[in-house]
Amino acid sequence: MFVEVGSYDAKTRLPELLRKVEQGERFTITQRGRPIADLVPSADNARHSREEAVAAMRSMKRLVDVAPDTLEQWVEEGRR
Repeated sequence: MFVEVGSYDAKTRLPELLRKVEQGERFTITQRGRPIADLVPSADNARHSREEAVAAMRSMKRLVDVAPDTLEQWVEEGRR
């Protein structure tokens, strides 16, 4: 889901918006109410987040006995 932000507001809050984008949030920048651009995480950032999630799931598997099929199912659900 994208949050709409006016262009002037985006300009004045850019560092804050970039921190939020880095955490996975998405924004649509508007000008006079019209969507102009989307501010989204880069593909590299998304891949890095996926890798962190998989590593976290694997470490969780060590703490709790989780069947390999269950772990694969969690990964597949995360791709949707």
